Amino acid sequence: MKVCVLGIGFMGFPMARRLCEAGFSVSAWNRSRDKAERLAPFGATVQDLASNAVRDADIVISLLENGAVVGDVLFAQGAAAAMKPGTLVIDMSSIKPREARDHAARLGELGIAHLDAPVSGGTVGAEAGTLAIMAGGEAAEFERALPVLQVFGRATHVGPHGAGQLAKLANQMIVGITIGAVAEALLLCEKGGADMGKVKEAISGGFAESRVLQVHGQRMVERDFAPRARMSVQLKDMRNALDTAREIGFEAPITTLFESLYADGIDHGLTDLDHAGLFVELARRNRMR
Repeated sequence: MKVCVLGIGFMGFPMARRLCEAGFSVSAWNRSRDKAERLAPFGATVQDLASNAVRDADIVISLLENGAVVGDVLFAQGAAAAMKPGTLVIDMSSIKPREARDHAARLGELGIAHLDAPVSGGTVGAEAGTLAIMAGGEAAEFERALPVLQVFGRATHVGPHGAGQLAKLANQMIVGITIGAVAEALLLCEKGGADMGKVKEAISGGFAESRVLQVHGQRMVERDFAPRARMSVQLKDMRNALDTAREIGFEAPITTLFESLYADGIDHGLTDLDHAGLFVELARRNRMR
């Protein structure tokens, strides 16, 4: 099976490499060619144009920055027009549900199938092949995609076009809000004189247990905010969730609060920190380091 990957960034590189290692014939494109060239030693063919990269592919995977970029690469840059009829596009970018539905409809007019299948698990999950994948689209296309998706992790079909992106927004709401809860709780303990690391250890395994507590909480204890998923990406996802909520007439007051907290952190220079860097913004508010 020939697979094309569009977007070789933090997530795209380890995921494309896993495809190479699994024996797929992989072509790759990235706006900055040097990032895609890292895949050449693993057997991937690197192309200068997205339209050339997709030309012979059976499945095209996009891992791009946002919905506008996905639309630009597919339609303005000619990638969709260059695909052969029957190609399956699996958009694993995190975009708005309405954008996913629009892309599916436009691709369908060209005889090209579509799944929106964003992921959760970060670069750690991408490296290990343990990502959670939320897929929206036709059930038959999901079954067709499974041999590829299973290289990346555990895939679940959650509904029609756009439903995968809805599930990702739910994931990001929970992650972003929980990061804030963990940060605020640990900072309260430190301010009061307790050892944050020991507090994290003490509450692990109780009802406060979560992957966010273990992974992001440890980053907070160690003050390790090297970017795995950036503050700016978390803010984008919170804003996508709020845009979608407004479209369907849903009130989301908790997400609204946390959108403002992430936005304040970015206004104070935290753009390129890991999203656990919300800890830094909350520490600043409390005059703590």
